[in-house]
Amino acid sequence: MRYVPLTVLAACAVTAPAFATQYLSPEQAEKLMFPEADAFRPHPLALDTAQMRQVEQASGLPTRSAQWRVVGAYKGDTLLGYMVLDDVIGKFELISYAVGLNPDASVRQVEILAYRESHGSEIRLPAWRRQFVGKSARSGDLRIGAGINNISGATLSCTHVTDGVRRIAAVAQVALAR
Repeated sequence: MRYVPLTVLAACAVTAPAFATQYLSPEQAEKLMFPEADAFRPHPLALDTAQMRQVEQASGLPTRSAQWRVVGAYKGDTLLGYMVLDDVIGKFELISYAVGLNPDASVRQVEILAYRESHGSEIRLPAWRRQFVGKSARSGDLRIGAGINNISGATLSCTHVTDGVRRIAAVAQVALAR
């Protein structure tokens, strides 16, 4: 009888759902966003206090961090743009994503790298992600209901990724735009 709890525990562990899905590595996302690039170079970005305030003002969101994971995409010596890696919370778990940016800080592409929630993975649909292309922090249409459509059943994921892209677009406007 003392083995019953272990059996029950083992059965629960075997049937516990696992929803985490890794779709792309950062390296795969780089090549997908910038297929014409022949080099990718780390571009560590640390915002100072004044830049953090500018990002908050431009995005309407807390900056969250002074440190950003940025990679520059190059063809020869020509900068094609940047890829910024970030994570936002979905409902309970993190969503890892990457934003490709043009040198003028407009969004080139958004890719979902890993999705860990049981619902809402529809944010990975190309039609939803294409809504971000060409938008910037200045355009004012990087918000659910104002340029970005929501997906029923994925409201939190849509909102949090959209907020994250808007924050990244503001970081790019303040610290990366050329």
